[in-house]
Amino acid sequence: MKLRNRLLTAFLIIILVPVLLFCVVLAGLRNYQAQALEQAYGMENVQEMIYGTSIQFFDNLTKPVQEKLGQAAEENPDQLTDADILDAWNRELEERHSYLVVKKAGQMIYCGVDSMPVKLLEQLPDYGEAGSFHDGGFYTGSDTRCLIKQQDFRFSDGAEGSAYIVTPMRLMLPEVQSMMTEMFVAVVIILLFTATILITWIYRSIIQPLAQLQKATREIKEGNLDFALEVQGTKDEIGQLCMDFEAMRRQLKQSAEEKIQYDMESKELLSNISHDLKTPITAIKGYVEGIMDGVASSPERLDKYIRTIYNKANDMDKLIDELTFYSKIDTNRIPYVFTKINVASYFKDCIDEVGIELEAKNIELGYFNYCDEDTVVIADAEQMKRVINNIISNSVKYLDKRRGIINIRIKDRGDFIQVEIEDNGRGIAQKDLPYIFDRFYRTDASRNSSQGGSGIGLSIVKKIIEDHGGKIWATSRESIGTVMHFVLRKYQEVIYE
Repeated sequence: MKLRNRLLTAFLIIILVPVLLFCVVLAGLRNYQAQALEQAYGMENVQEMIYGTSIQFFDNLTKPVQEKLGQAAEENPDQLTDADILDAWNRELEERHSYLVVKKAGQMIYCGVDSMPVKLLEQLPDYGEAGSFHDGGFYTGSDTRCLIKQQDFRFSDGAEGSAYIVTPMRLMLPEVQSMMTEMFVAVVIILLFTATILITWIYRSIIQPLAQLQKATREIKEGNLDFALEVQGTKDEIGQLCMDFEAMRRQLKQSAEEKIQYDMESKELLSNISHDLKTPITAIKGYVEGIMDGVASSPERLDKYIRTIYNKANDMDKLIDELTFYSKIDTNRIPYVFTKINVASYFKDCIDEVGIELEAKNIELGYFNYCDEDTVVIADAEQMKRVINNIISNSVKYLDKRRGIINIRIKDRGDFIQVEIEDNGRGIAQKDLPYIFDRFYRTDASRNSSQGGSGIGLSIVKKIIEDHGGKIWATSRESIGTVMHFVLRKYQEVIYE
């Protein structure tokens, strides 16, 4: 849920949930209070009266005493002068929050309260003004706010009499007061309940992720990238922010690890370069000193010294060229020139070129082409030659047999050609095979150091093959030899009809 929708939902919860809960609680309390009023005052259908007017409720509240007054006025009016009887009726009215007033010949002979308001006394109607006894009464309004029921009659001596049931409307029944108190408590509980739900929801969906994000920021500030920012079940803006932050942390960690690895590889490269340059330079210095000291006295020896110096200088040139090409790989700036190349003629020329050098080293070279003479691939001729030379140089470096053998096979694989370069060298251990194309990886650091090399030859080969859309891998058996395999896609001319 988006943050905007979450806030809108929270707003609706704040408005609707308390209202709905209040309505439910109010209905329950009114039912409960109606039952309490029915039990306290012996009334029926209190529920309907509660939903009606307050005058209607108080009118029904005093009906039992009203009926007694009416019966006494008809059967024995003189009872209305008996103080004991009047006190008994007044006590019953007090229980119903009302009181009794009796007048005879216009003079008040009984009042159920200690002090009756003067304004109310003045508002009491005289005999005959309210008509005959009726179920309802009249509301005085103004400051007195009383419901007055009047019963007119005549005493046995013929004097006019009136009995009044006065119900102050400003009073609140104890049951209603209790109901109001319970409603107030219910409202407070509902608000607390709603606030608790919202606070919990907001804390879990907003505050908690922000706290985790803040903690993660401090971790990165302190240089610690070895942690995981886990935010579950959030798909809003904050959740997306946390996921983006976690992705950034992983990238930073990867970059830091790559930098550490790069620094280690750079140090190793410098060490290898120092060794690989020092070896031919030492040899060159030795032979040059021999020439200067006159050791090479004969033309044959002088020619040998000069040829050796040339070969060592040539090795240094190859090493520098390899390092220059490696720097282009590191910045993805290899200058490729792709053209159509005939497989048969191209590999035949490569074999002729390296064959002379291998023959001088007493290494047997075999070449087998199983592709059609017109098979063509799209490739960079110069870079593919670098691939073949690097693989063959690597094979020559680790040949340990008295007579070395290198075989090159070109096979047809449907839409691809597969090139296999096999040697009978010492082989590569199975545990090392997955890593031989990694930069600076050495299967045996001590022996490789003695053989020379920067440790980046096969990584260059892999990069070139992959940039051609091909794939390279190796198979090997220790003490028997190694086979390098790589595939290149054939050129297929598209014919438009």
